[in-house]
Amino acid sequence: MDTNVLYWGDNLPILRNKDYFPDESVDLVYLDPPFNSNASYNVLFKEATGAPSTAQAEAFKDTWHWDDATDKTWADLHDTAPKRVVDALEAFQKIIVLQEGRFAHNDMMAYLVMMTARLLELHRILKSTGSLYLHCDPTASHYLKIILDTIFGATNFRNEIVWRRTASHNQAKRYGPIHDTIHFYSKTDKYYFKPNFRPVTKGHVEEYFTKEDTGGKFWTNALTGAGTRRGESGQPWRGYDPTERGRHWAVPGGLCLTLGIDDSLPLQEKLETLYQQGFIDLPPKDSRAMPTFRQHLGDNPGIPYQDIWAYQPHTRGVLYGTEEAIDEDVRWIQRQRGAGGNSERTGYQTQKPLGILNRIIQCSAPPEGIVLDPFCGCGTAVLAAHKLNRRWIGIDVTILAVNVMKQRLEEAFPDLKGKYRVVGEPTTLSEAQSMISPDATLETRYQFQYWALGLVGARPAAANRKKGADAGVDGYFSLVHSSDGKKETYIQVIVQVKSGHVGANLIRDLAGTVGNDKLGLFITLEEPTEPMKAAALAAGLYLNPLMNTHHPRIQIMTIAELLDGKSPNLPPHRPGWERGSYIGQRIQQGTLLT
Repeated sequence: MDTNVLYWGDNLPILRNKDYFPDESVDLVYLDPPFNSNASYNVLFKEATGAPSTAQAEAFKDTWHWDDATDKTWADLHDTAPKRVVDALEAFQKIIVLQEGRFAHNDMMAYLVMMTARLLELHRILKSTGSLYLHCDPTASHYLKIILDTIFGATNFRNEIVWRRTASHNQAKRYGPIHDTIHFYSKTDKYYFKPNFRPVTKGHVEEYFTKEDTGGKFWTNALTGAGTRRGESGQPWRGYDPTERGRHWAVPGGLCLTLGIDDSLPLQEKLETLYQQGFIDLPPKDSRAMPTFRQHLGDNPGIPYQDIWAYQPHTRGVLYGTEEAIDEDVRWIQRQRGAGGNSERTGYQTQKPLGILNRIIQCSAPPEGIVLDPFCGCGTAVLAAHKLNRRWIGIDVTILAVNVMKQRLEEAFPDLKGKYRVVGEPTTLSEAQSMISPDATLETRYQFQYWALGLVGARPAAANRKKGADAGVDGYFSLVHSSDGKKETYIQVIVQVKSGHVGANLIRDLAGTVGNDKLGLFITLEEPTEPMKAAALAAGLYLNPLMNTHHPRIQIMTIAELLDGKSPNLPPHRPGWERGSYIGQRIQQGTLLT
């Protein structure tokens, strides 16, 4: 099974391909699918100066409609899905879409059908020790949980994690909606899970760690839990019988982890090891008290992650041993970057903070395990997985998202360039030509244009796919024109992409658009004609003062040349995709801990 790979395309046929995804092959699935919020999501860009650009390109619509593909998926589920899954969907149909005594399909039902098909495949490819985290909002989270119960089994539900996604929302007639939900399911009851911790508050230390011995400040805590057990945890140890007290032995998992005690030891051996190392106090036998353990402040790992992940602004200085605020590692992505904003921000509207994926991967993906994100977006999951030394696989239906992922990965990990694959991206001229075949959809043609722009690091010029005043301009990026060491000036490169019907008139039109203060790059799927080459030469040369080099003011490049690795004849330039330039540095500084 290939890992460290990005797939471009619809994730359902990709997931169903057993050459790509054999049964029980993945350790952890994180998915952040469109929420059916009826919104359009765009990829935002930046200017060379780093300032946000007004340009944006539509990446996807967060709207699901009942169409022929949904009909086919619905029929497939009836034929292949477990009966309980089909029964659940049919029950939803009665609840959601029954109108005037008859069934009528709607967008929510389409969303649930399409999500069910994908969740069934994700369950198939998960290892028996694997887990799935589904990130959603209240729009459909209650329906999705029932679908997950029918596929994974209600007994394999582990948590509903609540993540605070923003500071506040002002709503006139309801409470401000500020959270998302993350449903955590395991495939079986033998799943991998390694607890991780956050710092305790200074107030907790002052209130509880009031005793002191040669090991420093400590507090005493119970070694038993409420209720009796028939197994080893209910048996007497050193003359103390928990069953007589209506309790059972319960050694905190974090205690063994912190003290370096093998957590796989039988429970009674753990108790004896803790006692021999001086961590357990034995009360008088004639008392009704039970043994307790000494938790030293220096051995305290902190508080295990709970099921509410809520960054608390203005709480710096509250936690013991760190200047971080409460849950600052999962702070939401702010709208601004730098100067108090969040430097992770890429401009991708559904981007989630690295800290969320950090927590999930640390806890639920074994070392060197395989992490899959089938709705990869801007690639936060694969970025976090790579830093944490896990193997990864990402899938996304838009080439815009794939381009953002590639740049984020290569920016954070320069050595990764050339060491991962993108499956579905054209690698040959014939594959590129197939994207604009007569039977290609309009969406596929847009994807071709975006893909071609990505080959030269350009950003789309059309906002929401409407050419408007930018007719004939498909994309652009900026070059550093000059610099005095303090201030830089820039020159813009206008990019036009054509898949056919090219001629010298297009080059002359591009030259007119470019004028004397810009450069032009014409990308063509067809070979340029001699008159086209002559028209490009007639536009003259551009002198870059910074590099003292000459470059054609208008250049023509073919898709074949770009696929062969040839680059435009230009000075070094900066990518057009808005990027979190701090991502690599932040990871290295320890935001993502191994």
